Amino acid sequence: MSENTFPVYTVDAIVNFYRTEVLTGQEAKHLTKSDLTPTPKPEAVQTLYMRVLHFLYRFRHECHSMLPLLENIQYPQYHEGATSIVSVYIRMRQFLPVCLFSDFSLNDLLAPKKQKTLTILSAIMNFLHFRKQRMEVVLEKQARFRADMDRLQTYVRFNKEAEKKIEVLTTIPPEQQAEADELAAALSELQATTVHEYQEVNMKNDSIAEWKTKIAEKTQKLAQVKVEVTNLKEDISKLKSQIVESPEELKSQMEKMRDNVKNIKMSIEQADEYVVELQSMVQAMGLTEAETQQTYGLLLELEDSINNTKQMQEENQELTAQYEKKLKELKNLCLEEGQLKRALGMKQDKESKQNIRRQKQKEMKEQHVQDVLGQCNQIHQKREEMANKIQEITNETQHLKAKIQSLRDVCNKETMKAQALFDTLSASMDKLHQRIDMNIVDLNQDISRMSANF
Repeated sequence: MSENTFPVYTVDAIVNFYRTEVLTGQEAKHLTKSDLTPTPKPEAVQTLYMRVLHFLYRFRHECHSMLPLLENIQYPQYHEGATSIVSVYIRMRQFLPVCLFSDFSLNDLLAPKKQKTLTILSAIMNFLHFRKQRMEVVLEKQARFRADMDRLQTYVRFNKEAEKKIEVLTTIPPEQQAEADELAAALSELQATTVHEYQEVNMKNDSIAEWKTKIAEKTQKLAQVKVEVTNLKEDISKLKSQIVESPEELKSQMEKMRDNVKNIKMSIEQADEYVVELQSMVQAMGLTEAETQQTYGLLLELEDSINNTKQMQEENQELTAQYEKKLKELKNLCLEEGQLKRALGMKQDKESKQNIRRQKQKEMKEQHVQDVLGQCNQIHQKREEMANKIQEITNETQHLKAKIQSLRDVCNKETMKAQALFDTLSASMDKLHQRIDMNIVDLNQDISRMSANF
């Protein structure tokens, strides 16, 4: 008791909590601090425990006073007061270990103590707080479950709509099937022509590159020839300055010079012819470049159309990926739905079993009530029999009084003995009357209790 796992609240907090959360109506108004301190009232503590059991387990107040049908009790009316206390004690002994309190005894109901009563009420209060929090969490989970189920239904609806749209997009109507076939054939022909044109363009580009390399070589050779001509001119100018007066050497040198000039002219003419050929080839290359530009434009347009088709294919792939993803989510949600349906079926089975048990308990209670009513009828019959017996006894007493009077008249001589005997007899008769009156009062009280309870 010194090391609790829950806080012990103050009396004001306990009274306010039980007045607002557990008790209702007049009981909440009549519960005060004086019912728990300085000495707790047994009636207030017992009503608190009964209301807690009713609040948690729907165990009604009058059910504590009912006797079990299987028990054969000779005088059940004598056990009514103790039955309710024992019932509350048994139920509290079963309930308080849930609140982490196990030191509950019968004395806590009949003569409760302040500190222990406050500890028990604090334990119950802590458990009710925990129960309230868990109920809120469960309600949140139920709300989330309902939202998930609604979302699942919307996802299923969206998936069905997406499937219908995909079917509409993928299926070609019969009136457009011929046009689609023509477009597919034209696209295949266009792809074949583009591949052929690509090959031709590559071949022309290769030939252009070869011609460019040849032109570069020829220009280099022409530059070298020009350099040689300039060098020869320089040599001629030098040789002119160094001309020897002998005509034979001059003639030989002049002939050599003429031969060299002829050779140079021949090489220049050949170079010019080659340049003309190259220019004609360059013009032809310009025409081919124009043609290649046109084909390049066509290829660009074809590339745009191919890109558009690729984009359409990518969009189609994305749609298929989304569709597969949605299908996976739908499968997962279907699995979750199956699990939830199984859990719901188990809950429904449990509820049906509980309903069957409740029906059986209700039938047993009705049978018990009928048995109690039968016992009440038996008690009424016994009461009538007792009343008849009392009437017979009163008649007998009157008859005895008459006899005693006659005996008094006859036995005046033995007054002392008769007086003593009469005193003892009258005392016994008074006691008998008192017992009979007490039995009648007890029977009336029992009958009033039975009528109040049933």
